[in-house]
Amino acid sequence: MQPDVQMFAKPFDAVVIGGSYAGLSAAMQLARGRRNVAVIDAGKPRNRFATASHGFFGQDGAEPARMIAAAREKLAAYPNVYFVADEASDARGHEGAFTVTLVSGPMLEASRLVLATGITDILPDMPGLADRWGVSVLHCPYCHGYEFGGAPLGVLATTPHCAEKALMITEWGPTTLFLNGQPMPDAGVLAKLARRGVTIEPSRIAVLDGEERTLQAVVLADGRRIAMAALYLTPRTVMASPLAERLGCSFEDGFFGPIIVTDGKKATSVPGVFAAGDAARGMHNATWASADGVTAGAAVHHSLIFEGLDAA
Repeated sequence: MQPDVQMFAKPFDAVVIGGSYAGLSAAMQLARGRRNVAVIDAGKPRNRFATASHGFFGQDGAEPARMIAAAREKLAAYPNVYFVADEASDARGHEGAFTVTLVSGPMLEASRLVLATGITDILPDMPGLADRWGVSVLHCPYCHGYEFGGAPLGVLATTPHCAEKALMITEWGPTTLFLNGQPMPDAGVLAKLARRGVTIEPSRIAVLDGEERTLQAVVLADGRRIAMAALYLTPRTVMASPLAERLGCSFEDGFFGPIIVTDGKKATSVPGVFAAGDAARGMHNATWASADGVTAGAAVHHSLIFEGLDAA
């Protein structure tokens, strides 16, 4: 059994904050590099609302919680890995001497940090929408599209790029673009939508209807019911944790919201701090998150190896 982190006298080589696809992938590289690493995880991955994850190598259709549990089990076999079931409330310091404070009070010290803290989706305030998020109200058709193939599909206008999304969704089924009070696309975009067979519905939506988390119809404010199996939207995103900002990491505008600036090795603008996963990339899915974690973990290990040599 691993000792309690409070009894671990020396600083960790690295603390990974976030224990989903990116964080666990980073920790695995460090564990196999024979470094002591702590993984802090509050158990709230972004895709916890989904019943299945699709498109991930060898795991197509697997339940996200089971995938994470299996990865944790594999990682727990390494005696130099420590799991901390908590949330990091603060992180300060500099390369070689970081301090991470847990919500429960204890502090962990580390030479390097990996931020795999993820992002939070800000969903539109619409009756029946949040309850169906991840099941029949969706973001990515590559992750959740094939299963609805041929069924009536919708796109909710939330950003200027929603028309482009509607053009793409037609690959999976007949598509309606719900403007929900947003402006009508310009003539050029309307022509493209027409060529792809997209129906334009300008009326506002009153409620999404269906049994439990399924979607059966979009009910409009004028009382009309439009049969619908799935509704796609592009939500605005925000950082799920304030730690990157508190550490002084640089940000840039991503497709959906701010993202942490990283280089090719997933190093942030703050020496010794690396970032991986949805919080540090514009395009999101489980495969990219895991791959970023591998890159970050290996880069952290390399930085630890060569730190002393470079100083000499």
